[in-house]
Amino acid sequence: MSQEVKYIDLGDLVLWSENPRDPINPKATDQDVIDHALLDKNSKWTLSKLAKDMGDYYDLSELPTVVYHENKPIVYDGNRRIILGKIKYGYAKVEDEGLVIPEFPNKLPCNVCSEDIALLNVLRKHGDSGSWSPLDRDIFLHKFLKRDKSLFLKLEENTGLISNNPHLNQGFVKKEIFNAERLNELGFGFEEDTLTSKHDSEQSKSILIDISLQIARKNITTRRNRGNVVAVLEKSNRDLIEANKGKSLTPLTVRFKEKSETEKPPKQTRRTKKKQADLFGGKLYLKPGDVSNLYRDITDLYKFYASNKNELSQSFPSLIRMSLRLLCECASKDVKKTLENYLKSNFKGAKKDLETDDKTTLSNQNVTEGNILQLLHTGAHNYQTANNMEQTMAMSIIIGRILNLSHGKEI
Repeated sequence: MSQEVKYIDLGDLVLWSENPRDPINPKATDQDVIDHALLDKNSKWTLSKLAKDMGDYYDLSELPTVVYHENKPIVYDGNRRIILGKIKYGYAKVEDEGLVIPEFPNKLPCNVCSEDIALLNVLRKHGDSGSWSPLDRDIFLHKFLKRDKSLFLKLEENTGLISNNPHLNQGFVKKEIFNAERLNELGFGFEEDTLTSKHDSEQSKSILIDISLQIARKNITTRRNRGNVVAVLEKSNRDLIEANKGKSLTPLTVRFKEKSETEKPPKQTRRTKKKQADLFGGKLYLKPGDVSNLYRDITDLYKFYASNKNELSQSFPSLIRMSLRLLCECASKDVKKTLENYLKSNFKGAKKDLETDDKTTLSNQNVTEGNILQLLHTGAHNYQTANNMEQTMAMSIIIGRILNLSHGKEI
């Protein structure tokens, strides 16, 4: 067993299709995994929340865990972060999902290790953290660490009961409802990996559905009836259990299927693609002169960035941020004001002209009358801050309105 830190290009990293969080076909491509994660049918990926929680930049102290299989670096841990990076750099074809992805290096330090170490690391980080369900954990232990199947996993494999009734996928249900003692009381057991029952198929299904309903209705919880399951069931099922007590356990075939198509909610309308956001919030019509010329040069620079950002360095957005300060300085000198006085004397009036969405954008990116000057200054001296393109776009919106007030051309 070994491990070492290596830098690997984002484009070379391969997403783990068998990720215990939400496994899919082992032969799935990165695009398949990303599409699956964005759909997030079971709310297990929550990529938008992760992107927000990451802040303004990727934390290099959080190393993805990578195992090489036939010269392919498979990501065993850190798949959600890698997905965000792949989307940001265009390694996946996706519709605009509204993700605000933080600054991301295109080459990441990774913990490259043997599969044995990777699997143990994954279990340690996720097995009891709450990010995996009890069933996820049992599947991982059996499939990857070769542990014996739990009764919980056996029940799922034989019936599909748990995956089709997610409220059963809880720790107390696994430990206290579907354990050997309680299953025996209910008239069920296992012969190796095969479910056995004292009841016929229909009777067994009735009892298991009843248990599921009682848990869903909170009649069985960690505080109510957890040790007295049979007494909570419908009388007809209690009578069945009592009547069949003397019978022998025999192999049982019973499957719980997903809701029929007619019971499923209608599909949501496909998202419409958002067009590329405009610098300055749209075209400006300024009086001829140095300010107008510089404004047009900056919009051309932004168009170049928007068309080539996957090939440009992650520091390129700082050029646009610094150009905004140059533009504001040019405009303030033209009207014979200091930069601070120019911005503050026009900020409130400019903000009044903004649409509600634009005001929200300013608020979300913390662009205010009190700090816009500082944002322009730090953008010229702090490359990390200047690389925050979302904040730069918000700044350009209010600067565009300020320019309209001071240099707008009557049209």
